[in-house]
Amino acid sequence: MAEDVRRMVVGVVGRLGRETQLHLDERYRHFWITNLLIVVISILLVVVAIFNVYYIRVLYQDLNGIVLSMDSMHDHLRVVKGSMDEITGKVESFDKHMSHMDQINLHTESMSLSLPRIATAMSGMSGDVHVIRNEMSVLQGAMTNIDQRVGHMIGSVASMRENVHQISRPMGVMNPFLP
Repeated sequence: MAEDVRRMVVGVVGRLGRETQLHLDERYRHFWITNLLIVVISILLVVVAIFNVYYIRVLYQDLNGIVLSMDSMHDHLRVVKGSMDEITGKVESFDKHMSHMDQINLHTESMSLSLPRIATAMSGMSGDVHVIRNEMSVLQGAMTNIDQRVGHMIGSVASMRENVHQISRPMGVMNPFLP
C-alpha cells in the first residue's frame, strides 16, 4: 500500500508537470500571436502616419495655390477698378459735352423757323438728342454703381485672402518636417 501511494503521488506530480507544460506552451503561443498582432498594427499605423503627412503636405501646397490665386485676383481687381474709374471719368466728360446739345437744339429751332423743310427733321433729331442725354445720365449712374461694387469686391477679396493666409499659416509650421 505504501507503494501505491508513492505511485499515485508520482502519477499526480507527472500529470501536474504535463499539464503545467501544456499551459506554458499555450501561454507562449498566445504571447507570440499577441506580439505578432502588435507588430502588424504598428506597421499599419506607421503607413497611415506617412500617408497623413503626405496629405497634409498636399493640403498645404493647395492652400498656398489658393493664396497665390487670391493675391493675383486682388491685383487684377485693382486694375479693373482703375479701368472703371477711367471709364466713369470719360462718361462724365461725355455727359458734360452732351450738355452743349441744348444750345445746339436752340440754334436748330431758330433755323427751323427760316427753313421749314429742315425743321421737321431737326425736331426729330432734337428728341433723339434728349433721349441720348437722358440715357447718358443713366449710364453715368450705372458706371458709378459698378465702380462702387468693384470697390466692395476688392475689399471682400482682400478679406478672403487674409483669411486663407491665416488658415495656411499652421500648415507652414509643418512644412519643414514634410518630405
